[in-house]
Amino acid sequence: MTETLKQIPDTYKITTPLNQNTYLVGGELKKWTGETAAVYSTISSTEKYKPTLLGTVPNLTGEEGIDALNAAVKAYDRGQGLWPTMRVEDRIVAMEKFAAQMKTKRAAIVKLLMWEIGKSLPDSEKEFDRTVEYIYDTIEDYKKMDRDSAKFEKHSGVYAHIKRGPLGVVLCLGPYNYPLNETFALLIPALIMGNTTVFKPAKHGVLLLSPLLEAFQNSFPAGVVNIIYGRGRTLATPIMKTGLVDVLALIGNSKSANAIQENHPQKNRLRLVLGLEAKNPGIVLPDADLDLAIAECISGSTSFNGQRCTALKILYVHEHIVDEFNKRFTKAVDALKFGNPWEDNVKLTPLPEPNKPAYIQGLIDDAVAKGAAIINKKGGETTENYIFPAVLYPVSKESRVFEEEQFGPVIPIVSFKNIQEPLDDMAASNYGQQVSVFGSNVKTLAPLIDTLVNLVCRVNLNSAAQRGPDVYPFTGRKDSAVATLSVHDALRSFSIRTFVAAKDTAYNSAILKELLDKKSSNFVSTDYIL
Repeated sequence: MTETLKQIPDTYKITTPLNQNTYLVGGELKKWTGETAAVYSTISSTEKYKPTLLGTVPNLTGEEGIDALNAAVKAYDRGQGLWPTMRVEDRIVAMEKFAAQMKTKRAAIVKLLMWEIGKSLPDSEKEFDRTVEYIYDTIEDYKKMDRDSAKFEKHSGVYAHIKRGPLGVVLCLGPYNYPLNETFALLIPALIMGNTTVFKPAKHGVLLLSPLLEAFQNSFPAGVVNIIYGRGRTLATPIMKTGLVDVLALIGNSKSANAIQENHPQKNRLRLVLGLEAKNPGIVLPDADLDLAIAECISGSTSFNGQRCTALKILYVHEHIVDEFNKRFTKAVDALKFGNPWEDNVKLTPLPEPNKPAYIQGLIDDAVAKGAAIINKKGGETTENYIFPAVLYPVSKESRVFEEEQFGPVIPIVSFKNIQEPLDDMAASNYGQQVSVFGSNVKTLAPLIDTLVNLVCRVNLNSAAQRGPDVYPFTGRKDSAVATLSVHDALRSFSIRTFVAAKDTAYNSAILKELLDKKSSNFVSTDYIL
């Protein structure tokens, strides 16, 4: 997809590359004069296709990574630092200050989201707004958590004041497909619970953090947020080898997560908060409302070109309706508009990874060699930065696309006669995040749901798989996740229950009363935060 600079709306033109030459460590925006990495968009702004240079970012070494880690360790100070011991309301004030500054950067971040990862304008705006909402929802849930713990319990003659405390130093690694929202779904709860952080943005979607560096710097105490740039292996490996990381927070794939945690010398001490890959199936039963099922399967399999862990990555359609489903589904896929992110009604946009079209073509070729056919007219049409979604049917279970999480525009379809077939496949799969079930017969759905909830963590009835709303649990079985992310659960994933206990004696009661009356402890407090 190409268009001249003259055709691009002025609001979205890239006229001057953004050369990010600072990184945040220990409360200081440090100037980098060493090697840099160029950031290109696969979107072209010239008649003849050419990737667009968006800017540069520092290509830091392991030494700078260790500096960032040491800053986080110093700020945490074995739990004695300013941030982990701060009053709850003061941490909330800091987070609110950051959110207020973030809101002023909406236009710049939305623009970079479109150019860096090819996300459509409406979806880029939604990602930004949803992230801001997530911050405020987290603040409100944190207040409620604190209100619920603003009391003393008594059992067997022992008083207990139970709250949640931070875990320590968090290494945070975000994904390219939701470089703002999913990264902040890790970073925000980790911070507000009192942890200190080292954060490395993903390779794609890296420049869009630049507008927020100063907000991070002036909203949080020195060393609480440290932001570094560079290759993941170069930075994460020496950081993990120190054994000073208490939590690995990563959204990506299980191979990366396993490789990174393997470097930690004391794995029993390492808490994991991981959002990983999935192979979410859509199951279309013979009594399904086909109009609804097709619309939801289109959304589930093609939204952001299928580059979502929550995408529907394989469709099981009952043999009685598969021909009709395929006929109508392929027509709907071919009707989707491909274009640049700011174009009206665009549904398919350029892929941010230059090598992704070739990878998808490899999956298509393998499936076709094993008996599948491309059943939509546009399937597999390739340009310099895109490959049109190929609907493949019938897909052999020996095909790569049956097993692999394709994370891109290719849609495998398998027909089934007995519902036990997709259930057995799901049970044998390495993944267990979500499933979408399309049908209306309650007698069929009831036992099916009862089985599916033990194979995945979210069963979507007559709707596409998705992450939101963010108040609902987001997790997975097997290789799909470790820990649970939601506004409520993430606060608990990045904290641990801790409490003060005292025998019920006059001596202890007097001490506790004085602690409360004089408000001399940040932890022992029954103040009610509104």
